[in-house]
Amino acid sequence: MMKNRVICFLIVLLPVQALAYDLGAPERRKPQFETSQGYAIFPFPYSLPGIGSGLSLVGGATNIAGSYVDAYGMLLGGEVTGTAVGVDDIHLVPRRLILELGSSIISTATITNYGKRGMASSQDEYNLIEVADATATGGRLTATFFDRRVEVYGAYYKFSSRLEGIRNSDGEVILKVEDPETETADQKIFGMLLDFTDDYQDPRTGVRLGTSGWYTPAEDSGPEYLLLDNNLTAYLPMGKRSTWAFNYFQSDAVVFTRGETDRETIIDQLGLDCSTITDADQQDLCNQLIDNRIAQNSYGTASSLGGFSRLRSYSQGRYYGAHTRFLATEFRWNLTDEFTPFDLYIIKDIRTSVQTAFFFEIGTIADLMSDLGDDYRSTYGLGLRIITASGAVFRGDFAYGDEGFQPNVFIGYPWEI
Repeated sequence: MMKNRVICFLIVLLPVQALAYDLGAPERRKPQFETSQGYAIFPFPYSLPGIGSGLSLVGGATNIAGSYVDAYGMLLGGEVTGTAVGVDDIHLVPRRLILELGSSIISTATITNYGKRGMASSQDEYNLIEVADATATGGRLTATFFDRRVEVYGAYYKFSSRLEGIRNSDGEVILKVEDPETETADQKIFGMLLDFTDDYQDPRTGVRLGTSGWYTPAEDSGPEYLLLDNNLTAYLPMGKRSTWAFNYFQSDAVVFTRGETDRETIIDQLGLDCSTITDADQQDLCNQLIDNRIAQNSYGTASSLGGFSRLRSYSQGRYYGAHTRFLATEFRWNLTDEFTPFDLYIIKDIRTSVQTAFFFEIGTIADLMSDLGDDYRSTYGLGLRIITASGAVFRGDFAYGDEGFQPNVFIGYPWEI
């Protein structure tokens, strides 16, 4: 039976590869599995809108000892405390079967909770949710073919967290949860990537399509649902080394079994007695938190907007609901095209390009598909990046939208998370 499945899988892949070349898929600019070594370790001040700020220690090594293996770690201090570690690009079968493993533990964090799902909440309509012992652990196994033009993958992640209390927008405690329970969830992910570009890490021409399904079983009275993400990016070459990128992203939650929707039951489960809050506005926000849980259990939740990847002028997870649509364009102007080793003691790698980017993004979210597109938010801005031979893209973005200016510092291109 396994042999038959492998044969059927190859029958599907071969026409896809043939079609890519028939349509004129560009040749790869360079080898797709780099072994150039690099490392970095440095203190990094962070400011995560909607989550917190502080000082972290970040470290990582790429292509360790001339292999493909990358490792990284992070120690967080300040308003968010915790650790994260991971190992990527473990080649179980060289250039064919790749394993990634990772784990994070956030001891304490205070997350901004905006009043309503969808696009209706205002900038000042929020409270702060205290979360403790939030963990995420899992891994991903990727099979890659045809010079990384076709990839299929499966992943499993397990999450847990505990709601400790609610603070108002000034940080004052307005409600403490008595005997908070730890909520758990797990996700099984399956996906495929078709990459008809000239480079897997730093594309300048071609088309890339990614599709994935994120299955969440019913657990802790939550819904059983499937999150479907589809991500299409086209790269139009501009001159010899620059590119104009266009992105379309759609995310939809498909609920198989609704979770708990009885309000009193959810109040008991969360341990939230909003009636004890004397401030009327804060009491409304507390009740909205319960309403949002009912909506989550009814409709599921798609990929959010806001943060490092999409609608970059808004805080992380600023807008969320059951259906998401996002469109963006970014002109990536490569100022250099080089192969320059650098060693600054705390960071060592090979610089292949210095890039500036000009971007514009719009997005919409709704719980009902019929409401999707009724209300949009937009972002525009400027970015500066350093691309390295080891595959890292050090990115700084300066974005502006209806809620003001937001700088972001991250590793990796936008739209790919």
